Amino acid sequence: MSTSLEEALKEALDDEYKARATYRAVLAAYGDVRPFVNIVESEERHIGALGRLFERYGIEMPEDPWPARISAPESLEAACAAGVEGEIENRALYERLMVAAIGHPDVEETFRNLQSASQDNHLPAFERALERERRGRTHGRADGTRRRQRRRHRGGGNEGRD
Repeated sequence: MSTSLEEALKEALDDEYKARATYRAVLAAYGDVRPFVNIVESEERHIGALGRLFERYGIEMPEDPWPARISAPESLEAACAAGVEGEIENRALYERLMVAAIGHPDVEETFRNLQSASQDNHLPAFERALERERRGRTHGRADGTRRRQRRRHRGGGNEGRD
């Protein structure tokens, strides 16, 4: 089945809306944690880029349905894993939607830029964050909270100071 330009733009926008709502939910639950704090700003820019295409092609831009439908995952590790999965799915989405962009160089360029940001920036950031969370869990307590590590002063270094 062929996807029209309007359907492709709406599907891309819906995906960006969903990502933004998800990352906002994570930030609300866990605070200003990386990479979510940076990537949510990127999603805002993606929505803006798609919004300009909606305007250029005279298509009414749908409202964001996701904020009331999204809640934060049960842990930061789960949130990072979902981020990895979402960015992998994003690649396939834009590959599929690219067909509808043929003949519309501005749409093709925007879709490629959004796909590139996802694969080259967001995916590696979520992968690193997931690895950090998994490493942190092994150094944490059974309840998933991290133990505060204190550095011990080994003495010395103060002799001869006035």
